[in-house]
Amino acid sequence: MRLAGKTAIVTGAGSGFGAGIARKFAAEGARVALVDINPAAASEIATPIGGIALPCDVSDGASVGRMAKEVLGALGRIDILVNNAGITHLPAFMEEVSEADFDRVLAVNVKSVYLTARALVPHMKGNKSGAILNMASTAGVSPRPRLNWYNASKGWMIAATRAMAIELAPFGVRVNALNPVAGETPLLRSFMGGDTPEIRAKFLSTIPLGRFSTPQDMGNAACFLCSDEAAMVTGVALEVDGGRCI
Repeated sequence: MRLAGKTAIVTGAGSGFGAGIARKFAAEGARVALVDINPAAASEIATPIGGIALPCDVSDGASVGRMAKEVLGALGRIDILVNNAGITHLPAFMEEVSEADFDRVLAVNVKSVYLTARALVPHMKGNKSGAILNMASTAGVSPRPRLNWYNASKGWMIAATRAMAIELAPFGVRVNALNPVAGETPLLRSFMGGDTPEIRAKFLSTIPLGRFSTPQDMGNAACFLCSDEAAMVTGVALEVDGGRCI
């Protein structure tokens, strides 16, 4: 029960890594608010773990503000914020990605971190404690071709994590990131540009441990970084990638 007595928000918690993190946090004793643009998906995960599900478009300031107020009203305080919600564009040469797709990737992957910080960092500063976890990617460390603007958004996430960590340290707030390799999530097909046995085998050949990341992998790593066991860890982008970035 490493998170007993703590409260957490997990964005993009209706599926994939976010669902795995929410489940792990609840199993370790946290009260969890599962936030997703698809409230039905969030509710499906929240109900069996005793969490609360809330709709939110993390790229919209008003929506994030409403979500923050609702969570604080329901849980009383926020100890942990996991910025997990993310999106990608389909594999394409950088100049062929549409402006609309570019804008959407930056809004969901980048602007959302600013918006949740604006809404929740003052609360954490007031408590003089808190843990923020940003979902970055191996794409921000070792980019794959034809995912250029997604790669760039995750590189930004790593830099933002370090900048946030140094600024918030005097207030007792830690900020870290996870760098997963592609996993069994709804985004996998988009990352690979299709999903066939041949495409999977080619992709997996770049991962030394020979498998994709799982929601359980992310939940375990996130639990450590957001628990008091990691009280001296801040500004870290932890690779959970089966050796992809070696």
